[in-house]
Amino acid sequence: MFLELNELLNASPERPEQGKLTLLCDTKTDGSFLVHHFLSFYLKAGCKVCFVALLQSFSHYNIIAQKLGVSLTAAKERGQLVFLEGLKSCFDVLFGEEQHVGQTNPLRFVSEDGSNLKTMYEFVRTSLMASGSDSWKCPVLLMDDLSVLLSLGVRPVDVLDFIHYCRVAVCSQLKGNIVVLVHSNDDSEDEANELVVNSLCHQSNLILWAEGLATGFCKDVHGQLKIIQKGSSELKAERNLLRIYQYKIQDKNVTFFARGMSAAVL
Repeated sequence: MFLELNELLNASPERPEQGKLTLLCDTKTDGSFLVHHFLSFYLKAGCKVCFVALLQSFSHYNIIAQKLGVSLTAAKERGQLVFLEGLKSCFDVLFGEEQHVGQTNPLRFVSEDGSNLKTMYEFVRTSLMASGSDSWKCPVLLMDDLSVLLSLGVRPVDVLDFIHYCRVAVCSQLKGNIVVLVHSNDDSEDEANELVVNSLCHQSNLILWAEGLATGFCKDVHGQLKIIQKGSSELKAERNLLRIYQYKIQDKNVTFFARGMSAAVL
């Protein structure tokens, strides 16, 4: 049986969950397809989305979103999507491009010591605060990806503090959701990155971990996805639920299936 991600997660655009932190990880593969899924899912669900895109340009995300049936340009114009283009913001900071009057560049920390993410936090908080004319469902913070902050010189403790404050503002106060992507590599000596990954694994309500195949390339199976759903903190006897599926990325969607059930086998 071939399934889509919404079916695996039992997620409905009509009733999106609230107050959740979802961690997206990838190891020896590219997990960006998960980011594109959640972006299109929450926009289709009618949620207000703040997308902190540190990895790619707006046009890159927009081209893929169109294949998934969503126009990011239209979402921006109607005020549903607030898009922070990290590449452009970094360029503006490093090469002295002026901001509009009354605006502060959310990535101002790039030109400083890299420890103060307050401007980026304020950008997220004000972007998702409801105004009187808003009719959107729960607010959502989507980040692609946290590993870039570490590459820019931000200390792990400051990255984790930033996520903590975002959880308080978005998940607790605004009853919204946070989805973040971070890369991981068990063989890497990047202790800072692995510290962030391990800390977020403990904090997350849901973990989606994409992994490359140990056997190498296969045209019918592009990788496997671990889905870890955390047990309720109120019910301490409730254990975490682990499920593993393999997947194939197609032009307009991603299909999932049980291990050993790919077209190559059947």
